[in-house]
Amino acid sequence: MKKLYKGIFAGIILATLSSSSFAESGNDPLVGKWKTIDDRTGYSRADVEISKKPDGTYEGIIVATRNVPGSEKMGICSNCPGNLKNKPFLGLPFIWGFKQNPDNPREFNHGRVLDPIGGKVYKGKARISASGRHLNLRGYVGVSVIGRSVTWIKY
Repeated sequence: MKKLYKGIFAGIILATLSSSSFAESGNDPLVGKWKTIDDRTGYSRADVEISKKPDGTYEGIIVATRNVPGSEKMGICSNCPGNLKNKPFLGLPFIWGFKQNPDNPREFNHGRVLDPIGGKVYKGKARISASGRHLNLRGYVGVSVIGRSVTWIKY
């Protein structure tokens, strides 16, 4: 009987801890490590770590890169603009300036997205799936209709 009570007690503790960490991650659903998926090849090209800055905006930096089979792994952002030119991909700001939509906490707007291969910076917006495991990121020029969307997977 004591084992049964200990098992129930342990289950309650575990459930409490799980729900509290879920609640904490629910406050910042964008924060964490994401695996990028190239929309043209279907391969994962990089891992991006997204954090929330003190000003309330979100920034993602590249923490790992992979090459597409049959191509060389690129290490330097030779086409990047301004002070990002010729910087290593690792540690490179990839997305920045995203703000959480106060009306929908799963939406993030007013950001910028760097295409490290082409070196262009686009306007960006993002939306997290209901499960919190997928991020749909859209980079665009001018209006959102003219752009590209990619889906990332949360680690």
